[in-house]
Amino acid sequence: MDIHEDQEDYYATLQLNPNADEDTIQRVFRLLAKRYHPDNPETGDVDRFNRLLRAYEVLSHAAERARYDARYFANRSAEWKIFDRDTRGSEEDKRIFQAVLSMLYLARRHNARHPGLGIIQIEKMLGCPSDYIEFHIWYLKEKQWIERTENGQFAITVAGVEKVCESDLPMRTDRLLAQQSHDPSPESEKGAASSGTLIGGMGQ
Repeated sequence: MDIHEDQEDYYATLQLNPNADEDTIQRVFRLLAKRYHPDNPETGDVDRFNRLLRAYEVLSHAAERARYDARYFANRSAEWKIFDRDTRGSEEDKRIFQAVLSMLYLARRHNARHPGLGIIQIEKMLGCPSDYIEFHIWYLKEKQWIERTENGQFAITVAGVEKVCESDLPMRTDRLLAQQSHDPSPESEKGAASSGTLIGGMGQ
């Protein structure tokens, strides 16, 4: 099965964390397939069921999943990268603070039981060098908006979720954040305004 450039997010379709193991993928698929099967008179949905089936066919097959993941993580990295070596300073820091909170918020919404992201994942998605992101992780931890989980990953806290919600942070910020550093369109400016709302309250 070919993975197209505009590939569907199969992990989102199956409501899975990209790190989900085979047993979890199978268990979740069975649950959702039963709910959306066309024969279900209450919640049946042919289109939704077919999308679930396509996602499962790829993610349940080791070789296909490996091919899909290669493209998936490459796309995700490109979408999230906001680091600009020529604009280091408070504005750059604000965008990174927002991006990390946004990523960890989405990770917890996606999988509340296993909400963490590793530091390497965060660095790759932001395109930040390892020595640079340490400051931002330190700041967010000191504000108690993120925490280190038992397995060494980072996850957003209750306080972090509240900060995101009260700041009305857009949750489809993967592409928005990437645009903010170089796209002066009205949509980008609107997103930047939301960013200012979030970061402006970070010292409070």
